[in-house]
Amino acid sequence: MPFFMSRAGFTTPLPLLFSLLVATQAYSAGMVPQTPVLVVEESLGEATMNVRNTDTRPALLHTTVENIEQDDEWLLVFTPPMARVEPGEVQQVRFILQNTQPLRTERLKRVIFEGISPIEGTSGARVNLGVRQNLPVILRPADLPVEREPWKRLKWSSVGGDLRVFNSSPYVVRLAKAIVPLPGVRSVDLPRTYILPGERLRLEGVPGAAAPVTGVRIFPATTYGFAVEQYDAAVINE
Repeated sequence: MPFFMSRAGFTTPLPLLFSLLVATQAYSAGMVPQTPVLVVEESLGEATMNVRNTDTRPALLHTTVENIEQDDEWLLVFTPPMARVEPGEVQQVRFILQNTQPLRTERLKRVIFEGISPIEGTSGARVNLGVRQNLPVILRPADLPVEREPWKRLKWSSVGGDLRVFNSSPYVVRLAKAIVPLPGVRSVDLPRTYILPGERLRLEGVPGAAAPVTGVRIFPATTYGFAVEQYDAAVINE
């Protein structure tokens, strides 16, 4: 019997997938999460995400949680890992925090929602994997005050032509990879779009700087993933 291997590593018989996905002949539009970010409050111990099937035929919603490279501790369980969702209907996925020690800072994980639907008009049992929705998950400590502008807590410095940033706060800071050293208009890229609590990042040899870097222009996002106005931060030359 042929099997389908999911990205989570388990196998599901293809005939079983097809028995769950008997439906109309239509183009797959995909699964759409309710919000662009999942926030799990430690004080509540859990959170839910509603995912809508925007297709015109049933599909299986496949959910997985992934750790980021810098934090490999498994802190979330979720249910259901897979569920059939009718056209236009919503499936609620529940995420439960399982930490053995109180959270000291915000933590960052990823959740992936993916639709699985049959491929019509072909011989044999085959399935189509829809567009993957890869969302950040923020785990928030119970006693941590809400900070609406955590990017203002970043500390920037210039050392020997290198630009450095230190997140001294307990908050995950999310921002665009492209930043602009000031004075200047040429952008450079950070290694990634987030800076974890207590983390230091370095950009070696900032190019095109006609004068010492005195500031940096960043393009931050809120905890819930909404872009805000650019922010100019001072840079200390060491």
